[in-house]
Amino acid sequence: MPILQRRRLREKSSFLPRIVQLHGLHARLHGQHRITGIIQAYQNGDVVLGNTTSMGRWEFVGSFFFSVSTITTIGYGNLSPSTMAARLFCIFFALVGIPLNLVVLNRLGHLMQQGVHRCAHKLGGTWKDPAKARWLAGSSALLTGLLLFLLLPPLLFCHMEGWSYVEGIYFAFITLSTVGFGDYVIGMDPSRKYPLWYKNTVSLWILFGMAWLALIIKLILSLLEAPQDSYSCYSHSSKGNFKQRSGRQDPDGEADPHSSQPDCYPEGPMGIVQHPEPSTPVSCCGKDS
Repeated sequence: MPILQRRRLREKSSFLPRIVQLHGLHARLHGQHRITGIIQAYQNGDVVLGNTTSMGRWEFVGSFFFSVSTITTIGYGNLSPSTMAARLFCIFFALVGIPLNLVVLNRLGHLMQQGVHRCAHKLGGTWKDPAKARWLAGSSALLTGLLLFLLLPPLLFCHMEGWSYVEGIYFAFITLSTVGFGDYVIGMDPSRKYPLWYKNTVSLWILFGMAWLALIIKLILSLLEAPQDSYSCYSHSSKGNFKQRSGRQDPDGEADPHSSQPDCYPEGPMGIVQHPEPSTPVSCCGKDS
């Protein structure tokens, strides 16, 4: 009897390595199957871990953020339509939404430019130094935009996403410049719970930040262009109001003949009119009046 038991033990011990190998192979196959299922659910926009708001990307907040990233041409690539009907609708949505977004950004940039113009005009009237007021208003607009759109938002990203400050600045610039690599995207960490206002706030930050960055790029391009002076001409109307007309001076110094109007003043950076000093003879569209 002891001999028979020892024989059975030897037989079981010989099968044990095979059982371990089969169990390991089964575990690996099961793990790969689970990983494949998670990736497929992630691509479909399904909720994978509990009730976290990060992975439920086709909810209203996630869909709104996807719409903003589409019409702004950022296109992170973390979310895309999976059905043919959704893809066709996305094409139509982009064809309509992108031009409308450009109109909105242009309007926002124009309003920002008008705000800078008003500040420079008030400061110039107070200090009696239009040039100093003009550059102070432009510098203030630049620094304010840097704080609101590039330097302060990374602090929010550090708190909500767990990124470093440099990573936050990198995400801010890549987003506002519409590069959108997709290596950093907000609201994608399944271990974190994000409030509902988070993505909506970031969406508004993207719209206003792109308008500010477009204004700065427009200013830089205007400084790099050929040295042509722009003039803003003001004429009195019958009601006592001012009507503005703009003109440009040719590279040879000659004024545009179609823009000859009384009270013409050159425009500085960001469209700020450079009003002459009271003791300076007024130049009307490039010619002395």
